[in-house]
Amino acid sequence: MIDYFKADDWKIIEEGFNPTMNEIAESVFSIGNGMMGQRANLEEAYSGHSLQGTYVGGVYYPDKTRVGWWKNGYPEYFAKVLNSTYWSGLRIWANQEEIDLAKVTVLEFRRELNMHEGLLSRTCRVELKNGLRLRIESKRFYSLISKEYSALKYSITPEQGCDLRWESYVDGDVQNKDSNYEEKFWEPVTEEAAGDNLFVQVRTKKLDWHLVTATHTELYKNQQCLSTVPAVERRSKYASGTYKVSAKAGDRISLVKHAISVSNFHHSTDSLLMHAKKQLQKMAASTFEEHFHLSSNAWKQKWETADVVIEGDVKAQQAVRFNIFHLNQTYCGDDPRLNIGPKGYTGEKYGGSTYWDTEAYCLPFYLVSSDPAISRQLLVYRYKQLDKAIENAQKLGFKDGAALYPMVTMNGEECHNEWEITFEEIHRNGAIAYAIKSYIEHTGDREYLLHGGWEVLLGIARFWSQRVHWSEWGQRYEMHGVTGPNEYENNVNNNWYTNYLARWCMDYTATQYKWLLAEHTEAFKTLIAKTQFKSQELEKWAHISHNLYLPQFQELGIKVQHDGFLEKELIPVADLPESERPLNQKWSWDRILRSPYIKQADVLQGFYFFEDDFSAEEHERNFRFYESYTVHESSLSPCVHSILAAKIGWTEKAYEMYLRTARLDLDNYNNDTEDGLHITSMAGSYLSIVQGFGGLRIKDQKLHLNPHCPSQWKGYEFQILFNNAPVRVVVNPRGTTVLNQGSKAIQVNHPNGVLTLEAGESGKF
Repeated sequence: MIDYFKADDWKIIEEGFNPTMNEIAESVFSIGNGMMGQRANLEEAYSGHSLQGTYVGGVYYPDKTRVGWWKNGYPEYFAKVLNSTYWSGLRIWANQEEIDLAKVTVLEFRRELNMHEGLLSRTCRVELKNGLRLRIESKRFYSLISKEYSALKYSITPEQGCDLRWESYVDGDVQNKDSNYEEKFWEPVTEEAAGDNLFVQVRTKKLDWHLVTATHTELYKNQQCLSTVPAVERRSKYASGTYKVSAKAGDRISLVKHAISVSNFHHSTDSLLMHAKKQLQKMAASTFEEHFHLSSNAWKQKWETADVVIEGDVKAQQAVRFNIFHLNQTYCGDDPRLNIGPKGYTGEKYGGSTYWDTEAYCLPFYLVSSDPAISRQLLVYRYKQLDKAIENAQKLGFKDGAALYPMVTMNGEECHNEWEITFEEIHRNGAIAYAIKSYIEHTGDREYLLHGGWEVLLGIARFWSQRVHWSEWGQRYEMHGVTGPNEYENNVNNNWYTNYLARWCMDYTATQYKWLLAEHTEAFKTLIAKTQFKSQELEKWAHISHNLYLPQFQELGIKVQHDGFLEKELIPVADLPESERPLNQKWSWDRILRSPYIKQADVLQGFYFFEDDFSAEEHERNFRFYESYTVHESSLSPCVHSILAAKIGWTEKAYEMYLRTARLDLDNYNNDTEDGLHITSMAGSYLSIVQGFGGLRIKDQKLHLNPHCPSQWKGYEFQILFNNAPVRVVVNPRGTTVLNQGSKAIQVNHPNGVLTLEAGESGKF
């Protein structure tokens, strides 16, 4: 854990340049707009440690799988988001010495991410080896309005007169850090350099993805645009323009760079270059400031529905806004073909692919903070990949329309290459079904079942019905050879969470079948024919549901994580020497597998999803038992524990877990922030406040609240969208105020009673 970034309500601030922290800062200060994004690499040359990364949504590479021992069923490739053409690069010489922060003396340094407006800025003073001192200022943003556009403004003010030489370049000769075989994935197509305009088109070696990156550069001296004609250079995957200008002491020399990035994910390959040229001409007709003004206003509108306000705890406030900011610049719901990678546009670890995290953690955030259409896009993404999910199941021996959604994917195919996850961590299927339930409960859009929802549920239910087996010895259904959410135990039998989720999926699908048959008879008959559904399947699901084994231990009053768990050497985490943690860095995998230690919520994930199925006493007993063996070495762990701790009244524990999930990257809890941010777990920090401390639940389109205020806070407030209307909730130790900001009356359920609020009316518990 580190305490490096300055606390501020709306900003992330780095004061002083620490080269050992540079890659962490590159991750933390990343910016994007839902369609593309970039790590906060320094614009000028930097010869120190850096992970240069620019990423474009939808464009990926099938990097050939690399494993020590090939097993039947392994995917042929691991899909990876591509480190793409670097548009923001500058090389700058002052009196013939290049500016490189790894080589000059850094006298002052401040980097700042303004989350309210979506602006990355930096100021620094440096002294070169030749004795020249310069003041540098830079600003960069990705437009939330024009999603193919980004821009930077870079200014130098010398303290003595000097000659400056600027090389503004576009570089497509880049490489993924996580390339399995250290190959470069891009090949050249064309390079153009005409005056202030640069164009580089590259394509992938496989799949024929094309990317055109275009820039227009302007040079200013004391706010006057210079007509300097650059010397241009072109080579394979690279184009540049070099400008020269003389400056007196105190002159402000500024370079503005407008950039367009377009791919054949959104446009035809043949039209790509021409489209980039037209867009560049259009965007370069306005100033950096004009484009930023429009984008910052769009950010302010997002904050109107997504913001959480915390009084009296600046670090907690900064953290939740940091997480909300990165969620909204990772995914905006613009395209149903895009999803949420665990690192978003901030790094390459995990390949930038889709995991079950989206449905389990991210969708609940978007459901209450954004237009319902955004959440629906996430469901449409899975529906469009249903055929691939059926293919994935067929490869593993399942049939008759059974669907197994991949653990990791870009296009619906499984591309994860660890057997204990690829073949066994099948609970991901259930999270997708649960997301459909959550969407319907929040929005009332049950018609979605006719437009993809039922077909996805059916494929998942068919998978579960084939994945279980009948045990003659036990006279029950069991499920063997699985990995639950706790990845520190593999190939176990009867994981309680997986079995419970499977049973629920079949029951829920049967319920939706009956509703569709009754309410949309004719339309549903078409779906029945399309899916070749037989009523006997309902009978099989019911038989499995009534006879599926769910391990539990009556003496302790707990659900048992899986067969044999209680036979382990049960040493609580509190008795584990701190020097032996984190386990995944200190212990062998063999030792971890034999231990009782839990990476993240497993049984407790089931209590989080299905809380109404269990009594308050069951919640507390299971939380007390399993939390004592949980090491929280997954980024997804603290948020669930925070929410459950708040539910059972352990407010201090809930606060501890909230800080851990909210400041996971800012404070580098897992010692891996340099690889990129934990985007999907960021939704958990929001849910820890809204669902945890706020006690928010929306069930069958009914709003429920049960707020608690941590002692560390003077109060907090959040705004949600309920029935597509804004509702503001203000909590402090004296009570809770709810304001209906919509146009229709709403009901708010609370343990102390029910409030009926007319449009514009507020009420207090």
